[in-house]
Amino acid sequence: MKKNIQIFPTPYELAKSFAEDMAHIIIESTKNKKTFTIALSGGSTPETLFTILSENFAASIPWQFVQVFWGDERCVPPDDKESNFGMANKRLLSKIKIPSENIHRARGEDDPEGEAIRYSEEISAFSSRRDGLPLFDLIILGMGEDGHTASIFPGHTELFNSGKICEVAFHPVTKQKRITITGRVINNAENVSFLVAGEKKAEVIGRLFKKTSTVYDYPASHVIPVHGLLTWFLDQDAGRFL
Repeated sequence: MKKNIQIFPTPYELAKSFAEDMAHIIIESTKNKKTFTIALSGGSTPETLFTILSENFAASIPWQFVQVFWGDERCVPPDDKESNFGMANKRLLSKIKIPSENIHRARGEDDPEGEAIRYSEEISAFSSRRDGLPLFDLIILGMGEDGHTASIFPGHTELFNSGKICEVAFHPVTKQKRITITGRVINNAENVSFLVAGEKKAEVIGRLFKKTSTVYDYPASHVIPVHGLLTWFLDQDAGRFL
């Protein structure tokens, strides 16, 4: 695994730099008309990212070769304000020329257990494989104040060893069900990028990088790509203890 840490003055500059990197990776990867698979994240920083992509990279990125998935999704309808798909669709997907068949949303309105199986099958059908697992070209992750990532929460790090592609997870406070890709899929990706902003996440970030005794309580600490590149994009507030 290769690891890279970048710290930016503001969340906007973080998102802008990542947008440039993402565009470069996609353009280079698709020069030979190769399909590019990406898993998106929800959250405020990705929302800024999607706005930047739609405003500045709608024409330069060959979206026709990009297959879009989500690392996790809340079990709500697509028009619900909490839907990760809904936010991405509003800020990015509806504003670029990407074939509708390239957009693979998890159906949050359907039965969660059945949808986890169906979405696993869809991911398998549209991605290549490595070591028997789906191989994403890029997975975008956020991190919560509790150190969770995707929808893998503290106390449930067994999802990093699951033999399934997707699992049903529960938010520890609201008990809301979510569909999440599992840790082995995350760690099989070619590129994994964390986008983390805000001072409320600084303490966990500090512990992660200083490898304190509690670090393995945080699901984000289990993101260790087997073959790929791990990059952390932080704003100054999130990275203030580094």
